[in-house]
Amino acid sequence: MGIPEVTSFIFWGILAAVFLGAELMTTGFVSIWFCIGAVITMFAARAGASIILQLVVFIVISAALLVLTRPFVNKVLRLKKEATNLDRIIGETAVVTEEINGHKGTGAVKVDGKIWTAVCEERERIIAKDAEVKIVKIEGVKVIVD
Repeated sequence: MGIPEVTSFIFWGILAAVFLGAELMTTGFVSIWFCIGAVITMFAARAGASIILQLVVFIVISAALLVLTRPFVNKVLRLKKEATNLDRIIGETAVVTEEINGHKGTGAVKVDGKIWTAVCEERERIIAKDAEVKIVKIEGVKVIVD
């Protein structure tokens, strides 16, 4: 193995380490494909491939891994998404603590021991204090009730 192969081998190894470091600092699973591309290109450099061929190997491998596996990884990550505290109150029953009135812009409910600003899903509807409502969704810091 001559000097150019050693230099290229080391270059691709350093580049793989940089991509791995970038991947460890983010959560997007983007840099990992380039890290793998750089590792595979290290072997091409070790085998004596020209610089042009090394670049082609790196680009093709990295792009192919990114295009072919990223949608699958994103799907798996979405499946593992845990519900937040906010998501847990959707579908729960709440008690109106302040009349919900879209015209006046008033309304509050108590759910899970916490008071939330509330808006009725039907904006024209008025809901009296102490009524029970169902939480339909959350928009910003307000709960939408029905």
